[in-house]
Amino acid sequence: MSIEVSNVSKIYGKQRALDNVSFKINAGEVVGFLGPNGAGKTTMMRIITCFIPQTEGKVLVNNFDVITESLLVRKNIGYLPEHNPLYLEMYVKEYLSFVAGIYKLKNPKSRIFEIIEQTGLLSESHKKIGDLSKGYRQRVGLAQALLHNPDVLILDEPTTGLDPNQIIEIRNLIVEVGKKKTIMLSTHIMQEVEAICNRVIIIDKGKIVADNSVSKIRNIEDFQTIILELDREISVEKLMEIEFVTDVKHLNENRFLIQSESKNDIRSKIFQFAVENHFTVLGMQKYEKTIEEVFRELTK
Repeated sequence: MSIEVSNVSKIYGKQRALDNVSFKINAGEVVGFLGPNGAGKTTMMRIITCFIPQTEGKVLVNNFDVITESLLVRKNIGYLPEHNPLYLEMYVKEYLSFVAGIYKLKNPKSRIFEIIEQTGLLSESHKKIGDLSKGYRQRVGLAQALLHNPDVLILDEPTTGLDPNQIIEIRNLIVEVGKKKTIMLSTHIMQEVEAICNRVIIIDKGKIVADNSVSKIRNIEDFQTIILELDREISVEKLMEIEFVTDVKHLNENRFLIQSESKNDIRSKIFQFAVENHFTVLGMQKYEKTIEEVFRELTK
């Protein structure tokens, strides 16, 4: 188990930022940690990375306790906070050499060169950090998080403020890194979650409101929706005769939105109905909600 959070609460005065939060992240998972502003995402990440202590509960990273074994936790974790703290007057190589010294790395020069290549910083490595674009500064932040080769990466809004090209570059880098490491990623960009993550945890008002794989979290309702297109006109009433169908909406021309009472796939029943009534099915698609739609429903 890479990360294990058990009954964690964090209280600031009268405010309960985290309320009895529990979840586990297995080795090799890439998990999207989502929530509206003020939901407790950054607080949870700061607890996991030993920046602040929890009020109640227990957190383990690679079986090391964040309170009693914080130095061992920090050796096993790489952290890119939302506001990337960089020394702007330092050169890229100088800064990474400084970070390597903190972690007391063996053969720091070869490791620095390796991580500069991995994060695409080779062409900018001779520059001061203050002279870099925001996209390259994020790369430097990722480089420092990866430099000591941690098993676990915690990334808090890694693509905030980047242009579309920079977002894709950083996203591709995270996907590549995620093949070998456990990643916990906080973001407000839902397309990023669908592109990168294989699991989603949603937090709202300090409590976990959803925790499942990306595919399953899109299907949280107890019904199924099918978009159907036929070759000619048919009445809504006729489509309501199909077994398990509870609602039919006419979209346009010969296209319909069909809702069923069962989580069983009803597409075979729709196809059978079409054959028996001499219709040609021009299109049939199972409708799944986007992560953004699910997020809005759970946190509105």
